[in-house]
Amino acid sequence: MKKRVKKHLPNAITCANLFSGCIGIVFAFQDNLLVASYAIFLAAIFDFFDGFASRVLNSYSFIGKDLDSLADMVSFGFLPSAILYELFLKAPQIEHVSNYLCYLAFSITVFSALRLAKFNNDTRQSDSFIGLPTPANAIFIASLPLIIQQYEVLDKYILNPYVLTVLILVMCTLLVSELPLMSLKFKNRDFNKNIFRYLLLLFSAILILFFKFVAVPVVIFIYITLSLIQFKFTNDKVPG
Repeated sequence: MKKRVKKHLPNAITCANLFSGCIGIVFAFQDNLLVASYAIFLAAIFDFFDGFASRVLNSYSFIGKDLDSLADMVSFGFLPSAILYELFLKAPQIEHVSNYLCYLAFSITVFSALRLAKFNNDTRQSDSFIGLPTPANAIFIASLPLIIQQYEVLDKYILNPYVLTVLILVMCTLLVSELPLMSLKFKNRDFNKNIFRYLLLLFSAILILFFKFVAVPVVIFIYITLSLIQFKFTNDKVPG
């Protein structure tokens, strides 16, 4: 019994990630973007714990790796695109432009697929990332409807077809870029070796505590900045 639990628990958690993404897609296309956004956050929690369970139980498998990517494709690839698509529909329509720009939202799905395929076959990404991880990208997009709810005055900036287009282009570029980014996996408790991870967690906790969801884009920016500082000024080498 214990062996079965050890073998199947990580995959069960991955399936919970996938289920969350599916439910989120339903709510996104029902124009309930708040629930759809929360579904991404829930999927991200499951995504963290499936890897954690796999390491603790030492139950790594190729099936689990493939299942994780398939679940991420739904929760962090297609679901954020569905949210962006609905945000385009809410934006003021621009004649002869908006009717076509909304389909750019699904570029996130395409580039997330490229990112996940690259990650699965890139041996350089065992201890760190190259390019923005799909969960981080999805969490950023999930924060947009929540920011609009928190600060309605910002909706005129977010619900702008051109702003959304630029956002998509930037995020797609980050997904497949050669940008070295740190992993949040702690191999040990050594403060000096994990100082940038601790700083990220500290800044994130403070910002989210005071500014809630509007802090998410800032946290993503800090994550990228600290990663670049880590690879530039520490002994960690850029993968490759």
